[in-house]
Amino acid sequence: MNAVRRTTRSLPGLLLLACALALVALTALAPRAGAATGVSAIADALRKNPVYVDPAATAQLSTADADALARQIKDAGKPVFVAVLPAGYPTRNLFTDLRTATGVIGLYAIRLGDRFDARADSSVLSRTAVRNLVTSVQGESAKAQLTDFTDRALANMGGRAPASWGGGSGSGGSGVSGTALITIGAVVVAGGAGAYALVRRNRRRHAEEQRAALDRLRVVVDEDITAFGEELDRLEFHPAEPGADDAMRADYERALNAYDQAKQYMADARRPEDVRTVTEALEDGRFSLARLAARREGRPLPERRPPCFFDPRHGPSVTDATWTPPGGAPREVPVCQADATRLADGRDPAIREVDTDHGRRPYWDAGPAYGPWAGGYFGGGILPGLLLGTALGGWMSAPAYAADYGTGYGDFGGFDTGGHQGGDVSGADFDPGDFGSFGGGDFGGGGDFGGGGGDSGDFGGGF
Repeated sequence: MNAVRRTTRSLPGLLLLACALALVALTALAPRAGAATGVSAIADALRKNPVYVDPAATAQLSTADADALARQIKDAGKPVFVAVLPAGYPTRNLFTDLRTATGVIGLYAIRLGDRFDARADSSVLSRTAVRNLVTSVQGESAKAQLTDFTDRALANMGGRAPASWGGGSGSGGSGVSGTALITIGAVVVAGGAGAYALVRRNRRRHAEEQRAALDRLRVVVDEDITAFGEELDRLEFHPAEPGADDAMRADYERALNAYDQAKQYMADARRPEDVRTVTEALEDGRFSLARLAARREGRPLPERRPPCFFDPRHGPSVTDATWTPPGGAPREVPVCQADATRLADGRDPAIREVDTDHGRRPYWDAGPAYGPWAGGYFGGGILPGLLLGTALGGWMSAPAYAADYGTGYGDFGGFDTGGHQGGDVSGADFDPGDFGSFGGGDFGGGGDFGGGGGDSGDFGGGF
């Protein structure tokens, strides 16, 4: 009996103790208003959904707006990750740490208070494109900024959504009835037929555009081939002439072979990107002629240099000179001796112009099809720096360019990250330098074009 009374009297104490423990547990589990959500938690959320809004930042973007933005990204099927964080969130190495923790190749955008910046793996969007997109939305409200940025990014980027997002854009449900499945099946069949017809039309239109681009490019390439053939004729070299040796004959034979190859490659070309092999052959042939001329005149053999930037028909360059395109930044370009003299005298270089819908224009303002043409002459390593700030450079920086005109031009159109594409899981195995950083820090100047510059991974520049 006493034991029963003791037990009964202890029940209120036990209940109080249980309530206290539960309160402690709930307090520990509940997010604290002043505590920053860890990068791992944000990354885990982004692996499940493209948009994450921190509990302390809900005033910036409502749940409805976040859901709408997530549906837009999922429907597009592109690897865009958006995080909305409070103004005081730690920024040091934030992009790199978030990309590492998420482990998914893609475009990462962060709204932090009233500041905004973004980074991307180059397999989905070039750093130039990211920088331009970030700059274009600076100063907007959170909803407008994130919506505008996402709209423009989805229209320009490559890659695919990660499988961890699932196929649907909704927030879940309770199953689908048999009638609904039948209805959906009928819609899918009808939609499939329509989609097939649309794909065929798009393919035909794309093929027609490619043929038109090649036809226009063919005129310029034929001019190049003809000019090289005329150089061979003016050379008046005969393999059996007095003083000719085996080295001279080898140079001459190589030049002749390059001429024949260029003609054959152009005859076989079916797409604009096929002309790259033509201009590669012409560049090699002109260098062989330069070596032959040096041997015949008893001069030192020339070093292998790219052609003259202003017109590859001028032959191999002899030096680099500073040149500033209209509205652009100064850069060093390879030039022939004649153009080097013109620039030194304050005159304009002899620029290669081609026909466009707007009259004669320099080749770098003529259209994206000239990317492969220039790439054959200048190769992948030097071309990006030469074309920076030109129309051709801008075209080549867009992901869509690689699908139409091929890759292999350095930072422009480069979509190779060890075989991975956007949306693939790379884990922590990625190069932070490839992850679209600007200006020396992980957050260095994404939206400011160098105004501020990040410091060792801090938010900078546009922030």
